[in-house]
Amino acid sequence: MKTWHEVRSLPFAVRLLLVNQLGVNTGFYLLVPYLATHLDENLGMSAAVVGVVLGVRNLSQQGLFLIGGSASDRLGARGVIIAGCALRTVGFALFALGDGLAVLLAASVLSGVAGALFNPAVRAYLAHEAGERKAETFALFNVFATTGALIGPLLGSALLLVGFRASALTAAGIFALLTVAQAAVLPARKVEPAGGSVLADWREVVGNRAFLAFAFAMVGMFTLENQLYLLLPAGARAATGWDGAAGLVLLVGTLAGLALQLRITRALKPRGPRGRWIATGLAVTGLAFLPQAVMPGVGSVLAGALLLSLGLMIASPFVMELIPRFGRPELTGTYFGIFYVVSGVAAALGNTAVGWAMDAGERGGHAWLPWACCALFGLTSAGGLAWLHRRGALPAPAAPEREKSHA
Repeated sequence: MKTWHEVRSLPFAVRLLLVNQLGVNTGFYLLVPYLATHLDENLGMSAAVVGVVLGVRNLSQQGLFLIGGSASDRLGARGVIIAGCALRTVGFALFALGDGLAVLLAASVLSGVAGALFNPAVRAYLAHEAGERKAETFALFNVFATTGALIGPLLGSALLLVGFRASALTAAGIFALLTVAQAAVLPARKVEPAGGSVLADWREVVGNRAFLAFAFAMVGMFTLENQLYLLLPAGARAATGWDGAAGLVLLVGTLAGLALQLRITRALKPRGPRGRWIATGLAVTGLAFLPQAVMPGVGSVLAGALLLSLGLMIASPFVMELIPRFGRPELTGTYFGIFYVVSGVAAALGNTAVGWAMDAGERGGHAWLPWACCALFGLTSAGGLAWLHRRGALPAPAAPEREKSHA
């Protein structure tokens, strides 16, 4: 009830983008988790070709976040968000209508570029519109995103009983509706004239050493967040011998997020600097992997999933709140874009390291190895964030917000 009241108290544009993110994640997770199986079993493609199709989508998205962020600053976030949803509509429709490799590659590129456009643009729009309530807004954003990530696979599983084409067309339809809704009612914001070139903007952001140090310190958070889809489900399946146990991992995180995310953010916001809580959240994400390393079992895996979700709930809203404060408001999109380029590369490298540790642990009989590796990622990031906080390298909340929190 409090969550619903908080949502209703936000500006209309923010509420619309929260619902938009629910739809985005529903449509995305309705299709993408089942794409590899479709390419392999339905189309008979080799594992190498499947890897290429999936890799092209990831590369298109991660490599172009910077373009999406700059476009948001220069052209306005509203138009970039609409363009991203429209491209995702076309890309997912192509997955439904085409079986040839060229069509599938085009679909992957379009869906990846779409994410590169609207992900930084949505966050830039929210950061501008939320004003002094950035932390709460991004906490609610996480709630809506997590809910969509739960609904999507459930709906996708049901639609697969009809066929993959039904799933892809439904996902495309969701993005088409989002595109129309945003074009019809999402308010346009005034775009301040750019004072220099796009390259000058990029140089300014990359030259911000405190921001880059912050982005690299957050490597652990994004690497460990990805373990909700890699190591934790694998641990649940190994502990139970049941493939469906992987779904319990996501269910634990989703239910915890729905129940606790806003409460945690509102409780911590007035109690100390943001850097302290981000470091605490990162430490919790690292500790989440120790139960399974020490005492293997399905209970340890689910406890780890809960701890990981709690750590992300503590840190993530404050991370999103701090990013635009590192620089000029006119470059908010660019800051988000570069941050997601760094985090995307980090997550890819981190997943590779965790995958290697999983294989090495299995070969050598050291099942604890990948779990210890993840704990090290989280605790190292926590240490890096704590060091930046002690050095005063993190931006402080704006004066009005500080006054409000002490009122």
